[in-house]
Amino acid sequence: MIELELRRLRHDPLEIITRAIQPILWVSVFGVVMARVRAFPSVGDYVTFITPGVIMQSSTFIALAYGISLVFERDLGILKKLLTSPIPRSSVVIGRAFAGGIRASTQYIIVLLSAMVVGAKVVSNPINLFLGYIFLVYGCIGFTSLSMIIAITMKSRERFMGVIGAVTMPLFFASNALYPIDMMPEIIKHLAMANPLTYIVDMLRKLLVYNSYEILNDIAAVSMFVAGATVIAVKILNRIVE
Repeated sequence: MIELELRRLRHDPLEIITRAIQPILWVSVFGVVMARVRAFPSVGDYVTFITPGVIMQSSTFIALAYGISLVFERDLGILKKLLTSPIPRSSVVIGRAFAGGIRASTQYIIVLLSAMVVGAKVVSNPINLFLGYIFLVYGCIGFTSLSMIIAITMKSRERFMGVIGAVTMPLFFASNALYPIDMMPEIIKHLAMANPLTYIVDMLRKLLVYNSYEILNDIAAVSMFVAGATVIAVKILNRIVE
């Protein structure tokens, strides 16, 4: 399934380009403007600060939208044929989750390069850059599994896209992607601490901005999210066939 996803990306590079427009605008327009007005002086260089958050915002949106393929395949009868094959149903979920993570990771290089062009001071250590990519894919596996959970329970494409739209923006704004947690209202702080996006952004920020490897707590929190979402997706997929 990962190999299939890579072939799709190779044959349709236009999708990568069009999906890159929004995050480039976040960094080059929103980030630069907010940096000039010094809206958050405590974070230092604001463009550098939001770069990991914008990477995750764009990647998360792609991962969450990945589940719509399940809706199409269920309508066409392809999903039923796939699930009646000898392939373990857990492999269907895990394979698609990895494929969604790979697709979402295309934003990593695009946003990093765009941020550097407008002056973001990102760590150039190849180990940090590689780890950042790995953890991005890892986090997006969880969001792809969440997308499959939503897709399995929705009966139409319109409902699926409506729910994804209602989930994506709260995830983004109730996180540390655009501003530090200590500046949030108390109730939003609690939401941010329960938001898996917060911990993935924190990992990327430590690796790419602060050159820090103190990410064990973040890895633990993200692992709980990825494992939980994947297990639930497998269980629901089994139930839908039964």
